Amino acid sequence: MASEIRQNKATKQWVIFAPGRGKRPSDFRRPPSGKDPIPDHDPGCPFCPGNEGMLPSITLETAGLNDSWQTRVVPNKFPALSQDGASDRYRRGLYLAMNGYGVHEVVIESPVHNRNLAQMEPGEVELVVETYHRRYVELMNQHGNMMTLIFRNHGWQAGTSLVHPHSQIIVTGMVPAHIRWREEQAQRYFDESGRCVYCDILEFEARDRGRVIAENESFLSFVPFAAEVPFEMWIIPTRHQACFSNLTDREKSGLASILKFCLARLHHKLGDPDFNYIINTAARYKAHEPQLHWYLQIRPRLTTEAGFEIGSGIKINPSLPEEDAAFLRGD
Repeated sequence: MASEIRQNKATKQWVIFAPGRGKRPSDFRRPPSGKDPIPDHDPGCPFCPGNEGMLPSITLETAGLNDSWQTRVVPNKFPALSQDGASDRYRRGLYLAMNGYGVHEVVIESPVHNRNLAQMEPGEVELVVETYHRRYVELMNQHGNMMTLIFRNHGWQAGTSLVHPHSQIIVTGMVPAHIRWREEQAQRYFDESGRCVYCDILEFEARDRGRVIAENESFLSFVPFAAEVPFEMWIIPTRHQACFSNLTDREKSGLASILKFCLARLHHKLGDPDFNYIINTAARYKAHEPQLHWYLQIRPRLTTEAGFEIGSGIKINPSLPEEDAAFLRGD
């Protein structure tokens, strides 16, 4: 059955219904308690070298050492969305819906089955960032693609189903209310002050230093003042830029360096916790807006959302951002 996207009439939020996702393999899913040792190659893993016959196809490949590949982009075998069909809206009585139009790709980050970003060499992480950027630019140049979201799920609680290091890219033909809301808040701030709210946050955090984790020429990472979960981190480019596509080669290297550092701190200081990271960037036609500023958000999965949080929308964080930052820095 093909995917369909339906809109909640009361909230205007879109929901993707993807029955095909229920067929995903679960053999590689880690159990909730404990993490078993992972080999460097798995003969049953479709992402490992030598198992190319298990892949639908290979969209992009970057070269590694010894004439081998380092990163690959492949179509998701169990996509949430598909390029089949149009993104036109249609009515279902009272309700609004659309075909499950979009793109769903997997970025295989390494040929080594157990080599996550925190353990990679800087050059290897830089190739992952380069792969993200190349696919982002290509996908956002295609007609009908309104939003491209690059994200990584690490660990069972974060939603991963294959342990081989990989990220995902999902493209939609609409912009979710969540992203429009974030854009609107930035627009309101700009209208009132004439400034980018993210640039102001960046300037304050760099001066205050209490929540900063790391910095380099191009990026600052810190625990947000109102972090929603323990050890949440933002990585923000110091140069104002609304869209991930605007990255320069120097900035790609800077992003790879600071991302590796932040993930390595999580890995070593917190025992390799499950986490998600997301690149929050401008939707189509917003790439040059002066009020928008892209950033990468890391959210460890150390707590569980409960009834009050679900019902109110207010997060309860049992950990203070200043203490989290000091712990991650090693103070």
